[in-house]
Amino acid sequence: MVRVQVKRLRGEKARLPQYMTPASSGMDLFASLEEGDVTLAPGRRRLIPTGVAIGLPKGYEAQVRPRSGLALKNGVTLLNSPGTVDADYRGEIGVILINLGDKSFVIRDGDRIAQLVVHQVCRIELQEVDELPISTRGGGGFGHTGL
Repeated sequence: MVRVQVKRLRGEKARLPQYMTPASSGMDLFASLEEGDVTLAPGRRRLIPTGVAIGLPKGYEAQVRPRSGLALKNGVTLLNSPGTVDADYRGEIGVILINLGDKSFVIRDGDRIAQLVVHQVCRIELQEVDELPISTRGGGGFGHTGL
């Protein structure tokens, strides 16, 4: 178990991220709207505040991911998915929602808008070379291995 510090930025009004089932991989993130509901027209995007900041330990990242129900039922998803929260970031977690559906979508204070998944990361050291090792795939790109 990894302990992550969390701070409410709007007092008790901000809801802390929460696992919704005992086996959930991601914690739901909630909208923290001070100025009322936000309506996303089709094709529009908006940064939605969560009212929380976290202190991740070094060697970890948090990924902000879409909620499948919002995507399937309403066409609402994250524009930069997954969004990354670095271990040294201490500001508010924001979620860039976009409405890819055909109807306006209303976001209300306290709505579940995304998921937060924490992962351990490793840092790499690049080694510049003149040639890369040979592989069976080689330079085959997108769609190279078929459907």
